[in-house]
Order: sequence, then C-alpha cells, then structure tokens
Amino acid sequence: MTKNRIKMAALLLVSTALVAGCAKKAVDVLPPAAEGTDYGQTPPVDPNAGANKIVPGSQEDFLQQVGQYGDRILFETDRFNVDAEDQDVLQRQAQWLAQHPNTRITVEGHADERGTRDYNLALGERRANSAKNFLVSIGVDASRIQTVSYGKERPSALGSDEQAWAQNRRAVTVTVR
Repeated sequence: MTKNRIKMAALLLVSTALVAGCAKKAVDVLPPAAEGTDYGQTPPVDPNAGANKIVPGSQEDFLQQVGQYGDRILFETDRFNVDAEDQDVLQRQAQWLAQHPNTRITVEGHADERGTRDYNLALGERRANSAKNFLVSIGVDASRIQTVSYGKERPSALGSDEQAWAQNRRAVTVTVR
C-alpha cells in the first residue's frame, strides 16, 4: 500500500510540474496592420525632399486634410449604422479621395472587448461595410475600397469602461500605397 502512495505522489508531482510549465504567455504585440497599408508605420524618407514635407496621397496627408480623428467614425453598442455626424466625416474623406484618384483605402472595422471573438469580427465587418457603402453612395469607386474586420483584437483605447469601449467601436479609414 505504501508503494502505491509513493507512486501516486510522484505521479501527482510530475503532472503538476508539467501543467505549471504549460502556462499561457502574455501577448506583447498586437497583430500586424493590414497588408499594403501604412497605418502605424513610419513613412519612408525621401532624401530629396524636406524632412517635414508630407507626401500627397499618404496617410499623413489624409489625416492633415480630414482632421486628427477624421479617419474614423464611431458607433453605438451593437450598431453599425452611419449617423449624421459619421456622414460628415465620410464626406470629408470622399472629398480627399476625389483629390487623390490613384489612392486606395482600407476601411477597418473594430468592436469593443465585450462579446465573443466571432460576434465582434462579424460586427466589425458590418461596420467597415457600412462606411464603405456610404462612401460608394456618394461617388467613391468601390474598387478603391477594401474592408477588413479586426473585431476586438486591435483596441484603440485600453480599459474596461464605457469611455474606452466607445473609442473602440469604430471604422477607421487607412490609405493604401
């Protein structure tokens, strides 16, 4: 009987050590930006241009023309409709796109941290498509716009309160080179 207890104790000790060694690692880096975008990246420096010169048609030019937060529209909880305030933002984006007919964009759909991953990916997709559909309805060629949903995977604001959630329920327009 004592041999069985020793074997059982040894087995428990080994299995505990194995389980402890399999602990989850913390995520240090978020997923990369959509392929072909310059979102969150430093633009290449043209040695022939001034250091502070903004390249026409770039993400920096886009943000300068549409305003600091003119690249995004925000949504209510579990909604994907484009309201009057969002329409004004998208109108400015369409005007900029009309000035840069060779520039394409990606509209990224995002959600807050609540809800399942699958639900938030689907909601992000509906938000991105709502913004795209509005831009198309006011004259932007649909072939210039692609959409992607990140769901809750790429938060703009960290936190678990209404203020952070409100900033994360968004569709963001990003230029593609």
